[in-house]
This record gives sequence, C-alpha cells and structure tokens, in this order.
Amino acid sequence: MKQSAGLIMYRRVGPGVEVLLLHPGGPFWARKDDGAWTIPKGEIESGEEPLERRSGSSRGDWFTAGGDYRALRPVRLRSRKIVHAWAFEGDWDPTRIRSVLS
Repeated sequence: MKQSAGLIMYRRVGPGVEVLLLHPGGPFWARKDDGAWTIPKGEIESGEEPLERRSGSSRGDWFTAGGDYRALRPVRLRSRKIVHAWAFEGDWDPTRIRSVLS
C-alpha cells in the first residue's frame, strides 16, 4: 500500500492564521481548482522515516520552522493511499518555492 508524508505549515498574521497549500502545475491542472489544492507531500520510500522525508534538508531554503512538529491522524484517500501529516508553525517565502520536478 502506498503511503505519503506531508507537512501543514501555518503562520500567524495579525489576528488570523495562513496555511500553506500547493497546486499542481502543468496543462492537466490548468483551470482546475476544486479538489486540486493540497499540502506539500511526497511518497515514502522503503526504509524512510515519514517525518524525516518531509522535514529534512531536501526542502531547500524556502521556509523556516518556528515550532515543534505535531503529528496528525493519518488519512486514507479514495485511492487507498495513506497520508501521514505533521502541523507546525513557520514562515515561507513564496518567491523561493520550486517544484522538485523542475
């Protein structure tokens, strides 16, 4: 069974909270917004620790974590894939975000 690990980053802005979500690119996703937004995540390879997969040095320099990672309950998608996720407070620079595919 396939499994993914993802991060839910939030930041406090005034009295509110912003959450970082990503949208897939490419022609297939053009003008498709309903159900397309997601958290940054990736498949877990055999032998990898899920949190290390998402919080390690491969993330680049586009965000900084300002707090502890809080484990959330895993979610099973319609595709039967299980997604493990952690929430944490941080900050991001949208001009530095790059796809791992580019």
